[in-house]
Amino acid sequence: MTWLQRFRTGIKTKTIDKKETPDGVWTQCKNCRKAVINKEVVANMYVCPMCDHHHRIGSIEYFQLLFDEEPKLLFEGLFAKDILQFTDLKPYSKRLKDSIEKTSLEEAMTVAEGLCNEQRIVIACMDFSFIGGSMGSVVGEKISLAIDHCLDQNIPLLIISKSGGARMMEAAFSLMQMAKTAAKLSLLAQAKIPYISLMTDPTTGGVSASYAMLGDINMAEPKALIAFAGPRVVKETIKRDLPEGFQRSEFLLKNGFLDLIVHRQNLKEKVGEFLTYFEC
Repeated sequence: MTWLQRFRTGIKTKTIDKKETPDGVWTQCKNCRKAVINKEVVANMYVCPMCDHHHRIGSIEYFQLLFDEEPKLLFEGLFAKDILQFTDLKPYSKRLKDSIEKTSLEEAMTVAEGLCNEQRIVIACMDFSFIGGSMGSVVGEKISLAIDHCLDQNIPLLIISKSGGARMMEAAFSLMQMAKTAAKLSLLAQAKIPYISLMTDPTTGGVSASYAMLGDINMAEPKALIAFAGPRVVKETIKRDLPEGFQRSEFLLKNGFLDLIVHRQNLKEKVGEFLTYFEC
């Protein structure tokens, strides 16, 4: 049974469990705290119909939103290894095993190729549910392989970031992925192949300090937290009150760090527009 089939049959998948909740069951929006029927949130592309809050979703949901039809999954079968025999509250090897069982994902990054508005594209999407979407060696390798594929096939690349940053359990192996992905993206630029970066809530740490901010177009969902260090850490460091909305999409757009903010309902149309512009 393939990864996509497992999702469609609803095996131990948190987001699928939510989508399969019987009609009439309510959920509480984390932003406005109002009760909303689950199926209404799903029908609204996982955006609260009351306050427009964009709920966190995973790679399978983004693929369903962006691809015209079922995409082809790429670079499956890559699993992280506990090279350092790292242990915090529990061994890293155990944490990996638990995350795989809980999410039915192999890693925090899933890559697929297909058509978006009838135009070929490769999409690499992060899953926050897998160890906080942290960037480890496999995440970096999947991005590297995706770039190689785009170079070989002359296909644009979209990376959807949703991450707490580098994966501390892999130490330097994780930090090396920042340089690795940045170097590989420069090859796309040299080949004049478009790279679009979509930052979602949250995009932080080593991910925001590397490939997430290196797009030919950098865009974000509304009110997404985008930062290297979080607001609490910054405030404690500089001993000053922070501006309202600090490190949210709207603040970054105003200060020139983003090109645009895209509502999830307009995402597919906007990506299609960019692909058309670059094609010209």
